[in-house]
Amino acid sequence: MINKSLKQLGAMLQGKEISSVELTQEFLNRIDRLNPAINAFITLDKDRTLAQAKRADEMLSAGKGTALTGLPIGQKDIFVAKGWRTTCGSKMLETFIGPYDADIIERFDASGAVNLGKTNMDEFAMGSSNETSYFGKVQNPWDRSRVPGGSSGGSAAAVAARLCAAATGTDTGGSIRQPASLCGLSGLKPTYGLASRFGMIAFASSLDQSGPMAKSCEDMALMMNVITGFDKRDSTSLNREKEDYTRDLNKPLAGLKVGLPKEYFAEGLGADVAKVVQEAIAEYKKLGAEMVDISLPNTQLSIPVYYVLAPAEASSNLSRFDGVRYGHRAKEYGDLMDMYCKSRAEGFGAEVKRRILIGTYVLSAGYYDAYYLKAQQIRRLIAQDFENAFKQCDIIMGPTAPSTAFKTGETADDPVAMYLQDIYTIAVNLAGLPGMSIPAGFAPSEDGKRLPVGLQIIGNYFDEARMLNAGHAYQQATDWHTQMPEGIE
Repeated sequence: MINKSLKQLGAMLQGKEISSVELTQEFLNRIDRLNPAINAFITLDKDRTLAQAKRADEMLSAGKGTALTGLPIGQKDIFVAKGWRTTCGSKMLETFIGPYDADIIERFDASGAVNLGKTNMDEFAMGSSNETSYFGKVQNPWDRSRVPGGSSGGSAAAVAARLCAAATGTDTGGSIRQPASLCGLSGLKPTYGLASRFGMIAFASSLDQSGPMAKSCEDMALMMNVITGFDKRDSTSLNREKEDYTRDLNKPLAGLKVGLPKEYFAEGLGADVAKVVQEAIAEYKKLGAEMVDISLPNTQLSIPVYYVLAPAEASSNLSRFDGVRYGHRAKEYGDLMDMYCKSRAEGFGAEVKRRILIGTYVLSAGYYDAYYLKAQQIRRLIAQDFENAFKQCDIIMGPTAPSTAFKTGETADDPVAMYLQDIYTIAVNLAGLPGMSIPAGFAPSEDGKRLPVGLQIIGNYFDEARMLNAGHAYQQATDWHTQMPEGIE
């Protein structure tokens, strides 16, 4: 049962083969058994969760159920949820209890989905390995000596270990897609503005976007139907007609033009990853897709641009955590300024401090034009690269990450090596485009373990339905997305 899709589990609930309370309890039991080692969940409230499951069963009995009613979903701990501890993976918010619900939490609650708990994450979503969390690192279920990716590593590990039916994540520079790749699941970052950011604790406001993490594209389509929609509380929310993201799932791929950027298959891509991605591309050719060689010439500039713009926005967003209104406050201090300094020094981890310092520097007088303004100009060029590419193709494909999951601690002393993990994903956020990762196969580690490899699919603005169609067709022809880590039963 734990390996069934959301659609299959929903059919079981609708057919009274199982109740939501029973299904939810099954996942809670798995969390009790497996989570102490994996550390994917950091906050549980079993009474609240089971009460939601009971209400879901009442909705189903009354014939008021939706596609997600009664299904247990893990929520990344970046979303404020009323009555739930919401930490963002930081000591700064270790004891913070949400006073309201984020838009995404409201939408899942309205659908009748069950909040199974809050998943671990890199502190304030800053990281690509889930090693920066104040609540401890997350282990990759495929090899527990390796990272699950980040910042949504807790959600990715929870889905991979079948601790939940699906989960939510956020993606600022690849934080849904990269952990989805490293953990062997599907993850999608929607077009910027499709999903409300209200109640999502901000890292970089012009880049952050929430999205689904699940076993399959069909599951993600069902979740996208819930997640997306206009929210007047978010000034960046797009007021456009709601879509049914399941509508095109079964369309044939004949005639689909797939762009292959030469920059994504150049130096820096692991040979083992390249082999798996090329095999996936060959499968798409069998399905009728046409391959087109394209270029995204400013790809290499996306990393330096991102690590100017994102820290700049973070330095502003995180200034609210000052020890005055909420969050950690130092116990001993002299005056107000001393309280600010000590509270922030104690409350933030090393990676968060590093990015705040970088961001403050690039925004400072004398450096704004040289760094921040120049980065914004290059951001426009990166978006134009994609605009030109989509004149030649319908979607773009390539690797999600340059390597499989790396060992825990491997990049601890080299933050630049960590940043390069997002070389293929960051440009998508800078352009505001939708992107997703789906399981494409496995590469062997040096000790013989199978490590997942993700295929990235990038679409034009609002082209999520076409992307999901392309991913679903591939998943109908392969079974990579159904495979589970060894030892996870």
